[in-house]
Amino acid sequence: MGQVMDLAVRRTCAEAGAHNRLTRITLGLCALLLALSACAPRMTAERALPHPDARIQPIFVATERKLDKTGPFFGFQRPEGMNYFRADISVPPTHQVGVIEWPDGPPDAASDFVVTGTHVYDGPGQMIGDIRRAGPGRETLVFIHGYNNTLSESMYRLAQIQTDFATNMPAMLFSWPSAGDPRGYIYDRDSVMFARDDLVALLDRLTARPGDKVFLIAHSMGSHLAMEALRQAKLSGKTRLLSRVSGVTLMSPDIDPDLFDRQAEVIGKLPQPFLIFISKQDRALSLAGFITGRKARLGVIDEAEKITRSDVTVIDFTELADGNNLNHFVPVTSPAAISVLNGIISQAGREGTGFLRDMSLKLPTARAVQP
Repeated sequence: MGQVMDLAVRRTCAEAGAHNRLTRITLGLCALLLALSACAPRMTAERALPHPDARIQPIFVATERKLDKTGPFFGFQRPEGMNYFRADISVPPTHQVGVIEWPDGPPDAASDFVVTGTHVYDGPGQMIGDIRRAGPGRETLVFIHGYNNTLSESMYRLAQIQTDFATNMPAMLFSWPSAGDPRGYIYDRDSVMFARDDLVALLDRLTARPGDKVFLIAHSMGSHLAMEALRQAKLSGKTRLLSRVSGVTLMSPDIDPDLFDRQAEVIGKLPQPFLIFISKQDRALSLAGFITGRKARLGVIDEAEKITRSDVTVIDFTELADGNNLNHFVPVTSPAAISVLNGIISQAGREGTGFLRDMSLKLPTARAVQP
């Protein structure tokens, strides 16, 4: 018996040693990937003269960042207070669906995304007044970016979304203080909690008048921030605000599924529609799951039935992934996915004011599951 137990112990130790070696190798590769990513230069939004054939997308921005910090600020102290401005983003006439055309040389509005104008507001009141004059209706699309995003990247991404989906809604970016650096994952998770109250205050102002509504689109770690803001609104008794959220879309949400269930439980009745876009080949979320304890994040769940809420629609975009951006932003970077989404919007007879409102309809080439 002693020999058998000794053999079992040695086998267990050998397996543990092999597992530890694999873990060290994996961590080493991840560290190398992060180091190489951190060394890569980040593009910054640049000004250029307008082009007559380019399309101008006015992007309203509420941010905790300083306005002269449009790129990464890993290692810097988080700024205090909010800043508000409008950036007129020029989308080139040669724009390809799903792509942000960054300059390869001097910026040129004929071929690149560029900034053609900006206006800084004294406060949120002035900005909201301009938003109401910018488009029909009383609904504002609010985009919340994800981990490792700079202000420049987020502005251009929202302009690309506005162009490719022709939403016709005023678009606002809530730019929370992401480090804009792949080494800043934990820093960004803390920044989400740091930004929660400011997002609630912004949404409260955007929905202050009768008929005012907001549609939330959040990506990656920004989905965690969106859920925390809705949870905070519920705990603060802001029932008016919650009733005026006309819909929520979480794309590739970087949230622990157990945490999402607890957040949703506190919020209670979720805004409708409430959509979760997943892709099982999302390599960015696979790495995030490894960092956070080897548990699959919400955006890569393998079964829609793992979301037990009956008021949540899970839509699987795995089959439409094209490998770009680590498959971490498939619904807005894959031309196939964008074509499918636009087809659904067109069939639903929407004219922008109900962006992605009827995504509970079955997608022609992706899988839509109502848990």
